[in-house]
Amino acid sequence: MDKIVFATNNEHKLREIRAIIHDGTEVLSLADIGCHADIPETADTLEGNALIKAHFVYDNYGYDCFADDTGLEVEALDGAPGVHTARYAGDNQDSQANMRKLLQEMKGKDNRNARFRTAIALLQGGEEHLFSGEVSGTITTEPLGNKGFGYDPVFIPEDTGLTFAQLGEDVKNHISHRARAVAKLTEFLNK
Repeated sequence: MDKIVFATNNEHKLREIRAIIHDGTEVLSLADIGCHADIPETADTLEGNALIKAHFVYDNYGYDCFADDTGLEVEALDGAPGVHTARYAGDNQDSQANMRKLLQEMKGKDNRNARFRTAIALLQGGEEHLFSGEVSGTITTEPLGNKGFGYDPVFIPEDTGLTFAQLGEDVKNHISHRARAVAKLTEFLNK
């Protein structure tokens, strides 16, 4: 069985990725390889942050690795939170605080269009490869649903009428920004 490291310790992301990549490839987490470092994400793009994380693992642990960075880009907020999505309400805040801040900043705004974008950087045999996926949708006025994680309760992907948190993991894993980027990664790995 092939092994590849996914540069994350986020259990939600790890479970989601493992559900999507099920072709005989074992996906290891940072904890699985003994990496407990808080890898800084200092780039000003999603792609840059994904590359930083992938290089850290490859350079320090020697494993082929992929890393992702995801951003929620809201039109009425000029693309914010964007690259700051995970820490939108501050470094020591959680996803509930991030959602509260987003909904507060969206109060009174008619344009609720947004998109989720995922960038994946793969380092394989020392070579860099980038993959991306996105899904358009809208921001709700209040959290809806109790499945998923992060901003799932406030994001309605287009053509669904329900938030990711209402749709559940099985549906999300087929239509999400991450699923679209991982499909491109998987197709590349299977060549």
